[in-house]
Amino acid sequence: MTTQQVSDADLAAQPAAYWTGVAYEALIAFTRARLAELGFTQPQFWLLRNLSKNDISPDGQGMTIPELRQAMTSYLRPEDDLETDAEVLLERGWLTRDDEARWWITDAGEEARLTAKQHAPAVRDRIHQGIDDADYVTTLKVLRQMIRNTGRAVA
Repeated sequence: MTTQQVSDADLAAQPAAYWTGVAYEALIAFTRARLAELGFTQPQFWLLRNLSKNDISPDGQGMTIPELRQAMTSYLRPEDDLETDAEVLLERGWLTRDDEARWWITDAGEEARLTAKQHAPAVRDRIHQGIDDADYVTTLKVLRQMIRNTGRAVA
């Protein structure tokens, strides 16, 4: 694979939406492939995170699939199927489901979440290889400003 040299002027004229889309797809594919090596789908990891009182869950209480979908609305992809992924985690003993269709993380699920979490720094390091933190911060600031320029709020 050869890398074509593009001038700064040519880069400045290219559409940000194209490159952010390409970056998004590449980063998601890379991250999902790394999680697959650990035996997870990304939505399965998100289920564990959202149900863990040691992670995203504010209170460690169980949640229904619609509640989980709502909690993950900003990062779920159209092809993600939380019901199917939750069933897989139920079969593994990482989640349980009560009579009110609320899902709960088990001790084994918490261990699996921690295992995946331990690999996150290596994934980040690979993605950030050759990128100075200052350049990364500048890039995010630029993207945040572009979002604001389009009238959208930045969290």
